[in-house]
Amino acid sequence: MSFATALTDEMSLAGAIHRRNVRIRLYVALMMIDVIAISLGFLVASLFRDGQWLSFSGIDLAYPILPIYLIIAFNSEAYGRDALTSGTISLRRSLTPLAITFFAAMTLIFFFKAGPELSRVALAIGMASSAVFMAAMRMTLVIMVRPTAAPKLVAELLIVDDKTREEWSEPQLCDTVFSKEVGVEPDLENPYMLHRLAELLAKYERVVVRCAPNRQHDWALLLRGAAVDGEILIPGFGSLGVLGLTDFKGRQTLVVAQGPLSYRDMFKKRMLDLLITVPLVIALTPMLLLIALAVKLDSPGPVLFRQERIGRGNRIFHILKFRSMRVESSDAKGNTSASRDDKRITRVGGFIRKTSIDELPQLLNVLLGDMSLVGPRPHALGSLAGDQLFWEVDRQYWQRHALKPGITGLAQVRGFRGATHRDVDLKNRLRADLEYLHGWSLARDISILFRTAAVLVHKNAY
Repeated sequence: MSFATALTDEMSLAGAIHRRNVRIRLYVALMMIDVIAISLGFLVASLFRDGQWLSFSGIDLAYPILPIYLIIAFNSEAYGRDALTSGTISLRRSLTPLAITFFAAMTLIFFFKAGPELSRVALAIGMASSAVFMAAMRMTLVIMVRPTAAPKLVAELLIVDDKTREEWSEPQLCDTVFSKEVGVEPDLENPYMLHRLAELLAKYERVVVRCAPNRQHDWALLLRGAAVDGEILIPGFGSLGVLGLTDFKGRQTLVVAQGPLSYRDMFKKRMLDLLITVPLVIALTPMLLLIALAVKLDSPGPVLFRQERIGRGNRIFHILKFRSMRVESSDAKGNTSASRDDKRITRVGGFIRKTSIDELPQLLNVLLGDMSLVGPRPHALGSLAGDQLFWEVDRQYWQRHALKPGITGLAQVRGFRGATHRDVDLKNRLRADLEYLHGWSLARDISILFRTAAVLVHKNAY
């Protein structure tokens, strides 16, 4: 059986999660192609010139070149969907980083005065041979993937909201669900329904909704907070805030939502979380144990407080905190914000809340993948701004959940924290959260982490 046939059979049987996994494996295949191409290129160079001319102080030059190339290629999107389906894009995104790597290597040779030990001719032959192998193997992969797997690389879902299964007569071209059957609808005042929708959408990257005109606006708002590429399959689009036009199985659709981060950006954000959180948890373990002991001795009850919060894609998760209130008066739904002289707060609780120490167990939420170090703060389901639930104040509220919630965020470093006595308190946070959502960068996350040190102790923290 040929590679193309096997891949087609695999994709035809795959579900949404499996399709995504196949695409990731193809990305890995692209990386392996580049590694093999560079290795073969330097092998060819060693045949033209003795291998010692490609070795500096006993280290084969291919070893430092490989990581340099992979870092540049990764940031040039050489391992993306377009590189699997377009030969031109694949070559441009791989050969350009290879050329940059060559000039970087030449600069290092000059800087370290390694000219007498290394042959620039051998290096040039190695890089040129690598380019030939890379181009040939990448084009071969594109030729095999494009007619077979390419149309199915994206996990797609069609939600039919205006018809039942019995009324539906069109061919099923992708995964299709009927909203009444699965119990989902655009109810912006029901967090548990939004959680069911988030569970449904978690496997997919592109979601198309067919709905009646009077429900399109609510669906558009939900899709914007679902961390997917969202589209509405209807002729009229009113005030949806359409991002563009595209097609779905030969029919025109309106793009109303796009996942805020690419896989590359999600990988970078997750790596930042782990690189900081893992050593931080190890270093803070003695202090965490002492705080846990203090909480336990101060008042009866569990050390940790678990509460339902709204997370990425409007999915509900349980946030962890050191318990700062008496068990009998804890507010599981978060209907009542803590006040300055709140009688529910224990002696230890008052200290750990003012210093934000009560938030430290959320590092475990970060390790579990429910949260990130930086992002919109997750709110309790019953949180009120004045006498209104948060999502009743502004219907854009659900959009802030397109990213993982964070231990800290842009709103927090700008001073928007504490009780929300007025609707403007929520609107200020929402404005900052949406600004962060639409302008995410790794540098901004790092900046927010540094700025957080200045607001750990805050006048509104009680």
